[in-house]
Amino acid sequence: MINYLLHLLIIINIYIVLSLALQFAVGYAGLMNFGHIAFFGIGAYASALLSMNGVPYPLTLLLAGCVACVAGFVLTWAVRKLKGDYLALTTLGFSFVLVSILLNWTSLTRGPLGIPGIPRPDIFGLAIKSQVAYFMFTGCIALVAYLFFKNIDRSRFGTLIQGLRDNERFLSAIGKNTFRLKTVSMCLSAFTAGVAGSLFAHYINFIDPYSFGLTEVILVFTIIIVGGLANIPGTIEATFLIILIPEALRFFSLPSSILGPARQMIYAAILLFILLYKPLGLRGKIQMHEE
Repeated sequence: MINYLLHLLIIINIYIVLSLALQFAVGYAGLMNFGHIAFFGIGAYASALLSMNGVPYPLTLLLAGCVACVAGFVLTWAVRKLKGDYLALTTLGFSFVLVSILLNWTSLTRGPLGIPGIPRPDIFGLAIKSQVAYFMFTGCIALVAYLFFKNIDRSRFGTLIQGLRDNERFLSAIGKNTFRLKTVSMCLSAFTAGVAGSLFAHYINFIDPYSFGLTEVILVFTIIIVGGLANIPGTIEATFLIILIPEALRFFSLPSSILGPARQMIYAAILLFILLYKPLGLRGKIQMHEE
């Protein structure tokens, strides 16, 4: 039972990091990025491949974030002229393209077979193998991510990012480079998602392309919407809520063919309830709108 609870807390820590990254892009910068889970996958695969080729884990973790960051820059440049629904659809397409690449680049990714045997992190000779150790490790990373985005929220840069979300035309009119602000926002979000991907890969010890599909996109967007846009504590609370509530299904004797769809139905029900009765989420500050 203790190992099961530790497992849930580790998953929650990982998804806190991933969801804070998406919250920064969507809630603060106003970038409707449905390709966020692709950065998660890029970080996971980069970390797995590097570590299995002898790269030390601290460097692997950093490089996983950097590779995802480069992908974030490329995506931002590619969609620089798009807004609203067009931006959302294009970034969602980016996720589908990544899954297709992971499935077909078999010489690198092993395609649908996935990558097994990913080692647990080893930091300067200290192997993080036990559940307790991994919980503490992911908890530290989640805390760093929380403090990082909280400090940005309170900074002048954070004010500019929120201005980008609220009135991009005004920001351009006073001489601010909005494309650079978008690029920095997306790159920071992508880097953090890549770090979360590394934590995920080395915890599960196995990844395949199906781990980074549409289901995960729905999950992280549910978290930030339920928590409330542009609110970091709300995102953390919603991560606990969204991860833990479906776990109650494990205590019922349900076949696996029903368990998966039931989880998705719970996510959908929670999301509909929030949108109908609390449209700003648990702690939301703003509501997304078109200019």
